[in-house]
Amino acid sequence: MQRNGGMAGNGGQPWVFRRVRLTWLSFMLFFILVFFPLIAHYYLTTIDEAGGPDKRIFGPRPGGELCEAKHVQDLCRIRESVSEELLQLEAKRQELNGEIARLNLRIEACKRSIDSAKQDLLQLKNVISQTEHSYKELMAQNQPKLSLPVRLVPDKDDAGLPPPKSSRACRLRSCFDYARCPMTSGFPVYVYDTGSYTWGENLDPLVKQAFAASVKSNIYVTDNPSIACLYVVLVGELQETPGSPPPSPVDLEKQLRELPYWRSDGHNHLLVHLSRKSLTQNFLYNVSTGRAAVAQSTFLERQYREGFDLVVSPLVHALSEPNFLEVPPQVPVKRKYLFTFQGEKVESLRSSLLEAPPQSFEEEMEGDPPADYDDRIIGTLKAVQDSHLDQVLVEFTCKNRPRPSLPTEWALCGEREERLEVLKVSTFALVIAPGDGQLVASAGCGMRLFEALEVGAIPVVLGDHSKLPYHHLIRWSEATIIVPKPRITELHFLLRSLSDNDLLAMRRQGRFLWETYFSTSETVFGTILASIRTSVQVPAAPIREEPAQEIPHKAGKLAGTDANLADNGDLDLGPVETEPPYASPRFLRNFTYTASDVYRTWNRPPGPFHLFPHTPFDPVLPSEAKFLGSGTGFRPIGGGSGGSGREFQAALGGNTPREQFTVVMLTYEREEVLMNSLERLNGLPYLNKVVVVWNSPKPPSDDLIWPDIGLPIVVVRTEKNSLNNRFLPWDAVETEAILSIDDDAHLRHDEIMFGFRVWREARDRIVGFPGRFHAWDVNHQSWLYNSNYSCELSMVLTGAAFFHKYYAYLYSYVMPQAIRDMVDEYINCEDIAMNFLVSHITRKPPIKVTSRWTFRCPGCPQALSHDDSHFHERHKCINFFVKVYGYMPLLYTQFRVDSVLFKTRLPHDKTKCFKFI
Repeated sequence: MQRNGGMAGNGGQPWVFRRVRLTWLSFMLFFILVFFPLIAHYYLTTIDEAGGPDKRIFGPRPGGELCEAKHVQDLCRIRESVSEELLQLEAKRQELNGEIARLNLRIEACKRSIDSAKQDLLQLKNVISQTEHSYKELMAQNQPKLSLPVRLVPDKDDAGLPPPKSSRACRLRSCFDYARCPMTSGFPVYVYDTGSYTWGENLDPLVKQAFAASVKSNIYVTDNPSIACLYVVLVGELQETPGSPPPSPVDLEKQLRELPYWRSDGHNHLLVHLSRKSLTQNFLYNVSTGRAAVAQSTFLERQYREGFDLVVSPLVHALSEPNFLEVPPQVPVKRKYLFTFQGEKVESLRSSLLEAPPQSFEEEMEGDPPADYDDRIIGTLKAVQDSHLDQVLVEFTCKNRPRPSLPTEWALCGEREERLEVLKVSTFALVIAPGDGQLVASAGCGMRLFEALEVGAIPVVLGDHSKLPYHHLIRWSEATIIVPKPRITELHFLLRSLSDNDLLAMRRQGRFLWETYFSTSETVFGTILASIRTSVQVPAAPIREEPAQEIPHKAGKLAGTDANLADNGDLDLGPVETEPPYASPRFLRNFTYTASDVYRTWNRPPGPFHLFPHTPFDPVLPSEAKFLGSGTGFRPIGGGSGGSGREFQAALGGNTPREQFTVVMLTYEREEVLMNSLERLNGLPYLNKVVVVWNSPKPPSDDLIWPDIGLPIVVVRTEKNSLNNRFLPWDAVETEAILSIDDDAHLRHDEIMFGFRVWREARDRIVGFPGRFHAWDVNHQSWLYNSNYSCELSMVLTGAAFFHKYYAYLYSYVMPQAIRDMVDEYINCEDIAMNFLVSHITRKPPIKVTSRWTFRCPGCPQALSHDDSHFHERHKCINFFVKVYGYMPLLYTQFRVDSVLFKTRLPHDKTKCFKFI
C-alpha cells in the first residue's frame, strides 16, 4: 500500500509542473503579440526623430512627395483617370436606371394598348364575318348555286320517241333523243367495231384502218355503250370485189336492226360512209335507216334530210399526212391561168342508184325548159378561151379514159398528180355541178373542191343547187364563189373584177378550211362529230393541258427588292394583292354562253356554242367559222372596258382590276442567274405565280436555296430539252396573261406593269420589249432576220413578252408539227414561230413597249444567241416558216407604245419614228 501511495504522490508532481509551464508560455505569447509591436513602433519613431525631418524612413511624408518618385507618377495618373471614369460610369448607370424605369412604364402602356387593340380587332373580325355571312346569304338568294344535274341514262330497251310522219321528215327535234346527250355529258360517242356486223368484212381496208386510227385518237370516243350519246357505224366505203356485190337494201336493213344498240328505230345512230373515189357507192339509197342520220359524200334530193344528214368531204389522205412543203405558196395572188377546168361528161354511164332513169336538168325547171345549161357552159368557156383576153385552160374531153362518175356529172380526167399540177398554176378552179337537179351532192364535186383547196386554187362552183360539205355550218361564200348556171355568161367579168386583197383572203380561208376540216382522216372524223355536237348544243370538251410535273425545292430567306428595280418614278404600279393568287375568270365559268365582260372573251358567232374561253380548241363548225387568221376559225378581240385618268391607270387599263399574270421562265443549268432573276420579281404587283420550266435533264442542286418572293414558284420538269417547252399550255398556269421571260432578262417592275396594261388593251397581240423585223434579200431572193435598231418592226421576241395562253394551245397542238421539229433541230427560232402564228391568226403586227431593245445581263454566262450560227439559222427558219404557211404572215409597224413617265431620251433622228400615248 505504501508503494501505491508513493507512486501516487510522485505522479502528482508532473501534473503541477505542466500547468506552470503552460501559464508561462501563455504569458510569453501575450507579451510578444502586444508589447513587442509597441516597443518596435516606439523604437522606429525615435530613430526618425533623431535623424531629423529629412531622414525619416517610415514616418509619413509631406503631400505629393510620394508622387514625385520615379515610376510612381504614371500610377497616380492612372488612379486619377480610373476614379474619373468610375464617377462617369456611376452617372451613366444612374441615367440608364432612370431610362429603364421610363421604358418599363412605356412597356406597360403598350401592353395595355395591345390588349385594347386585340379587343378592337376581335370586334372587327366579328363584324367582317357577319358581313361576309350576310353577303353570302344575299348572293345565295339572288344567284342560287347550280350543280351538275344527275344524269338519267334511258333504259336500253326504251320505247323511243313518237315516230315521225315519214322518213323524209326526220329532224333532230323529232328523231334525236336529247335525253341521251345532256349538256353536261361531255358528248360520249360509241363506235361499233367493224367486225361486229356482216358487211364490215367488205370495207375498204385503207378506209377501215384510217377510221380505226381516228377513233383511237378522238377524245369523245367511249367504250361504255350504256352512257353513249351517239353511236357511230362505218358503212363504207366497200371494196370492189368481183362476184361480191354490195348488200341489197333488204339485207342491209336487216343487218342494221341486228346491231346491239339499234333499239328498233336507230335513234342517235350515225351511219358514216367515207369515199376515196370520184364514183362511190350509194347503197344506202332506198334503205330505211329509221331515225339514224347518214353522213356521206353523195346524196339524191329525195334521200337527203336537210338539217339531219351530213354532206361530208371525201377521204383523200387516208393514212398519209399532207406535205405542207409541197403545197404551193399563196402568193403571188394571180397565177398563170385565170381559171381552169378539165372534165368529160359521160352520159352513157348508167346509175345503179335510181329506180328510173334520172331526170335531166331541163325537166327540173319550171315552165319551158331552156337550152341545156351544160352546153351553154361549154360554149361560153370556149369563147373566153378563144378570145385570149386572159389565159385560161378548159378541156371538155379527157386525153385518157375518164374516171367513172355518176350520170350528168363531169368526170375527172387523168391522175391526181396531173390534176394538181394544173391547179397549182390556176387562180380559179371551176367545179361544175351535175346537170341532174336531183343529185344535190356528189363525190366527184367533193373531190374537185378538195383538190382546189389543197393547192390554193379558189373554187368557183357553177350550180347553186349543189350542197357543199357541211354547208349548213360553214360559210362557203368566204372561200368559194358560187354562181348559178344561168350566169355563166357573166362569169368572166365577175372573176376579173375581184381585187387581189379579196382573192388572197379567200385563198387563206380555203387553206384554213382544208387544214382544219378535210386534210386528214382525224380531221374528217373530228369534223363529223363536231358538227353533230354543235347541232345538239353540247359544249366542246376542254383542250388538253400539259400536266406540270413539279420538282421539289426548298425556299430560303425572304428575297429583297432591288433598289434599281423599285425605282418606278411617278408610275403607280397599282396595289399589291394581299389575297392569295386567283385564277382568271375564264377558269371560273361553267357553261355560260354569253358574258358581259366582252373584253375577256373571244369573238365568236351567235348561237349556243363557242370555242373560248372554257373550250379552247375543238374542230367546231359554227356559221361564223371564217379565217380571220385563226387556226380554229376565231379571232380574239382586245380592249378594256373603259376608264380614264387615274382610275384607268389604277385598274391596269380597264374598270376590272382583278386580273393577274403568270411568269413563265425557261432556264437551262444557270442556277445563279435564275436565282437572281427570281429575286427581282419580289414585290411585283398582280403576279399570280412563277412557272420555271427546267429544261435540263439534270435536276437542280440539292443545296440550292430558292428565294422566297411571297408567291408560289412552280418548277416544272420537262421530258426533253426543247425550246418548244416554253409555250406548252401548262396546267399550272391559271391566268390568261403569260409573261414569257428569259432567265437572264432584266426588266424593271414599272416596265413589266406598263407592258401588262398595254396587253390588257390588246389581248390578241404579242406585247413585249425587244423588237425585230424581217427583210427581203433581193440578191438571194429570200427573207432575212434583222436585229438592227429601226423605226419598223414586225416581231417582238418572246424572251420578254406578254401573250394569251390561248396561243400556247395553238402553238403546241394546232400549229404544223414541221415548225416545232425545226425549232428542235436548230434549238432556235421558237420566238419567230410564235410571232408567225399570232400574225397569221390576227393579221396584226405585235406591239412593242418602251424604248429598250435588249435586256441581257452583262455578267451572265454565254447564251445561245452569242453563237456565230445563231443569225444564219434564223434566216433559214424564216424562209422555212414561209413555205409552211404559204405566205409571209409578218406585218410591219412603226407604232410603239411608250409612257411619257419613263422620260425616255431619244436621239433627234429617231424621235419622228415613234408615237407616244
